Amino acid sequence: MTNTETALKDAMGSIEGALGVALVDYGSGMALGTLGGSQSLDLNVAAAGNTDVVRAKLRTMEMLNIQDSIEDILITLGSQYHLIRLLTGRGGSGLFLYLVLDSRRANLAMARHQLKRIEAELEV
Repeated sequence: MTNTETALKDAMGSIEGALGVALVDYGSGMALGTLGGSQSLDLNVAAAGNTDVVRAKLRTMEMLNIQDSIEDILITLGSQYHLIRLLTGRGGSGLFLYLVLDSRRANLAMARHQLKRIEAELEV
């Protein structure tokens, strides 16, 4: 089992093309931890904004009576991938991992696989 800081370091170190990562509480929109980012990529602002994305998708699923869970949400930009992975295990309810990737250097399938592994090892 890993803690938040270790999980974020693992994501930045093991996922090719990672630009930033955050663990976010989508109840409050607050980042519980961040690593990476830049002057043009404020992970705290991104955490709050992507909380709205998660909430909107959950509301839509409820309105459509979809009885399933979200594994991840992918937002593709011209030069970046933004990957949101909702946590499901060991106290992770209400949290998501948010990962920003450089699309020129990242392998999206491998990034999803690594993020799933990191989630499985994360103890919140």
